Amino acid sequence: MSGKTQFTITVFPGDGIGHEVTPPCIDLLNKVAEKVGGFTLNFISFEAGAAYYKKTGVSLPDEALEHARQSDATLLACMGMPSIRYPDGREIAPQLELREKLDLFAGVRPVKTLPGLPLPLQDERAKNLDFVLIRESTEGLFASRSNFTIKGEGADEAAFDTQKISRKGCERLFDFAFNFAKRRKHKGYIGKVTCVDKANVLGSFYFMRQIFNEIASKHTEIEADHVYVDAAALQMVSKPWIFDVMVTENMFGDILSDLGAGLMGGMGMAPSADIGEHNAVFQPCHGSAPDIIGQGKANPTAMFLSGALMLDWLGSQYDNAAAIQAGQLINTAVENAYASSNILPYELGGACGTDEITLSILAEIDKL
Repeated sequence: MSGKTQFTITVFPGDGIGHEVTPPCIDLLNKVAEKVGGFTLNFISFEAGAAYYKKTGVSLPDEALEHARQSDATLLACMGMPSIRYPDGREIAPQLELREKLDLFAGVRPVKTLPGLPLPLQDERAKNLDFVLIRESTEGLFASRSNFTIKGEGADEAAFDTQKISRKGCERLFDFAFNFAKRRKHKGYIGKVTCVDKANVLGSFYFMRQIFNEIASKHTEIEADHVYVDAAALQMVSKPWIFDVMVTENMFGDILSDLGAGLMGGMGMAPSADIGEHNAVFQPCHGSAPDIIGQGKANPTAMFLSGALMLDWLGSQYDNAAAIQAGQLINTAVENAYASSNILPYELGGACGTDEITLSILAEIDKL
């Protein structure tokens, strides 16, 4: 904690619609910083991603990675294009490299529904969801994504990806989840952490569950429980309002976080953060959306909400209450804009694109 007031932000517009949602997000962040006062933001942009790889043969330049390592936070739009891949067929995803090289072990995926939207679940309780999925982002099944093995020949040939669940990885993830739940409890939430695993089938998850129980015993003011991943998927559709903070392995988190985005209406509504001990990256959950590039249809909401997450993290990390206040200002403006029922993104059946949504949210900032 330093009471820091000047923040340097690494920016990666990335690919596709990333170049359409990044500029209005930076405008919004500068607007709330000026309105609240007490801190300033200095944005430095770098090229990276699939298009950059096609041009240079490098997806994440060393200079950009080092700047992200040294800066106060990183704001990333989206990276990757289905038509541009590595020679082995994998999609180009520097965002995964950032998680690994900056050791961003905690993937924070809020699931919060906004008013005025057509949502998939009809139960009235599903219109007021507000829980968080925390995904381990450096281990699990993803740990072997560039080191898989193939054994045997011909009909007996098989490919293997080895899952990694370590004590260190579990302890720091679960400590993060319980501390996150404590902060939420102070704001009036339930104060519960649910471990999502498959401990009834796989020994690695049984190991993970035992460590979860150890950490839970050190956070007795927070309720702790478990659920198998298949049951968690069912409950996220049948009664998602029972959750507060969910914590799980990398691959399970990847799948369940998309389910959470679906509960919110779509990927364009879903923000995220990947947080480590010293660095953090904030980005919308959506991809580069090559089918709508340049059409003005991109939904900037998830990008804006990711920016709000960034301000909240900066404020907490560096003891700056003004940054936290500015992040909440964005959240409130987004909620008010959608509550007015004047905007509905294309992805949800509406006819509002980047400009309309941005102007509506900026107008709400002016009212606050």
